[in-house]
Amino acid sequence: MKNFTKNDSEFICVNCGAKVLPLGYTSRDHCNNCLVSLHVDINPGDRANDCGGILVPIGITESKGHHVIEYRCNKCGKLHRNKTARDDNFDTILSVSNHTYKLKN
Repeated sequence: MKNFTKNDSEFICVNCGAKVLPLGYTSRDHCNNCLVSLHVDINPGDRANDCGGILVPIGITESKGHHVIEYRCNKCGKLHRNKTARDDNFDTILSVSNHTYKLKN
């Protein structure tokens, strides 16, 4: 099992500029507006990865009753997955699942 470090800090999204607030129930690791994340973790929440590339959402799957965002890092190409959050923009989830998603920058 991967080590988990709770890291639920607010941040400004590097893609769309939205102010992203803490979730309050688990770690926040992606923008709830555009779903973009940063490739900064080795294990969830540790912020120990030096890559720092943008994790671009490339698909949505379902696992154990949850929607899961599939990502590809635009710097190193690594694939990554993360559950959606309750407050994620549903229209953006639909655009990713329909493969019509475009980065804002």
